[in-house]
Amino acid sequence: MVNIVINGKSIEVPSDITILEAARIAKIEVPHLCYLKDINEIGACRLCVVEVEGEDRLIPACENKVREGMVIKTNSPKVRNAVRNNLELILSKHKAECTSCVRSGNCQLQDLANDYNLTCEYRDKDDNEKRLEKWNSEFPIIRDAQKCVQCMRCVSVCDKVQGMHVWDLVGTGSHSHIGVTGNRLIEFADCTECGQCITHCPVGALTERDDTKKVMKALADPEVVTVVQIAPAIRSGYAESLGIDPSVATVARLAGALKMMGFDYVFDTSFTADLTIMEEGSELIRRLQAGDLKKYPMFTSCCPGWIRFIESQYPELVPQLSSAKSPQQMFGALIKSYFAEKNGIDPKKIVSVSIMPCTAKKGEAELPEMKGESGAPDVDVVLTTRELMRMFSSERVDLNDIEEVPFDSLFGEYTGAGVIFGTTGGVMEAALRSGYYLVTGKNPDVDAFSDVRAVSFDDAGVSFKDVSESGKANWREATFDLAGTPLRVAVTSGLVNTRKLIDAILAGKVSYDFVEIMACPGGCAGGGGQPIHCDDVERGMTRGAVLRDIDASSAVRFSHENTDVQKLYQDWLGTPGSEIAEKYLHREY
Repeated sequence: MVNIVINGKSIEVPSDITILEAARIAKIEVPHLCYLKDINEIGACRLCVVEVEGEDRLIPACENKVREGMVIKTNSPKVRNAVRNNLELILSKHKAECTSCVRSGNCQLQDLANDYNLTCEYRDKDDNEKRLEKWNSEFPIIRDAQKCVQCMRCVSVCDKVQGMHVWDLVGTGSHSHIGVTGNRLIEFADCTECGQCITHCPVGALTERDDTKKVMKALADPEVVTVVQIAPAIRSGYAESLGIDPSVATVARLAGALKMMGFDYVFDTSFTADLTIMEEGSELIRRLQAGDLKKYPMFTSCCPGWIRFIESQYPELVPQLSSAKSPQQMFGALIKSYFAEKNGIDPKKIVSVSIMPCTAKKGEAELPEMKGESGAPDVDVVLTTRELMRMFSSERVDLNDIEEVPFDSLFGEYTGAGVIFGTTGGVMEAALRSGYYLVTGKNPDVDAFSDVRAVSFDDAGVSFKDVSESGKANWREATFDLAGTPLRVAVTSGLVNTRKLIDAILAGKVSYDFVEIMACPGGCAGGGGQPIHCDDVERGMTRGAVLRDIDASSAVRFSHENTDVQKLYQDWLGTPGSEIAEKYLHREY
């Protein structure tokens, strides 16, 4: 511990922290734009400069550590002038379209400009053509180079958390800008579409493709039957954007809001999460019994960012993926087949919408193999949590005044096991619960597989603090007894962690039977389509804890006990892995 003075306030702080962190302990806010703890500590924006007694120049608080006796000023005239000048320079190169920007009211640069009473004009207009790049407007991630402030956050997150190196600093001097590495088009850059660059961008330079107009058009068409599904992780994040009490933000209230907006049918994707467990769990048992997993494990297949990753980085392991579609795509296939037939609806008149915490789901829905017999997509439109919140705002939907309504019939039931699909380790745990039943004919203790749960990760979301018994960081592992057969499993999230795990498997350093991987740190709860905040706090694990609590309080916690899933098999599918199940619920790569 060391003793320092900040703005005349004497405090004792740990000796290994930065001035910025010490200021936070003292409840003193130091402005910053580029800083992300452990990810982007480069002092590029120069907004966090402070005055230190004995130093000739101002120094950035984000990359300088405290020392004994340090006297710091964060609000001296010298500091205020420097921050204003640096902020004016940033604003002069930022195309401020605040009234039409999706980040308006939730933008760190806008907040700082307001705090310092700055309304700078975008002066660097001659730089427009140099910074303007052709961008594929159909790609799930949209980039506006003229709004980029070169904070390097997207570069660092993609490099250090996801390990994909999609973004880089291009050019030199005044001609430098952020672009796709190697001057490639984004669609050829091996981007996994995870969206972590979006959630960590402090401005509106990176956003998801906005598909809200497509949905509003469908809702306004009396000839169209609109069907919407809500992903499990949405219930843990949507209250954040609306500023309402989490106790009010129930999934039944969300269903009521969607009904009020005009959707004809509202469902919970947790239903097909339960269905996925039946198909994926049965597939795991078949492949185990056939000896197909002796060399390499079976991998989960519900995360499209992970699928894009393995297809581009480790194509030799693609055959090890489960053939089960993701819950989103299973739901889409069911809506335009079984559901349409049962309700006497022409599938061509259905517009199937999904609300997802994920930007990669937009790309998944557009894959050629995700189309029905008519050639139309099983899922027509994918909206992120943020897009849904914008629709609520434009339609003046007040969740506090919305009545709770149940989900529609046929697919209305879901279990706690389906809900935890939205957090890292949840798919594995749900699969093991039902896998045990499928092998033994009896339920295990519901918490028998809790060892696969990840309870925390460091602020950067780079690696789990909670590591396996063998001391390997970056993933969790466990071995369970499955009717006398040891089942070796592993769980991880974040693509840097994933690469380390895959490399260890290929090198023969570790061996597993079943592996769950989520592209985003913390799983879907920390997805690239979730609400964005200006406080730099990672919320993947706290949102995941909400889903765990819902599971713990659920009356039914085993996917195979979902009565609507049971009825679907009785009426139509037959058994997991049947010919009709393979046709509608499985895929090829």
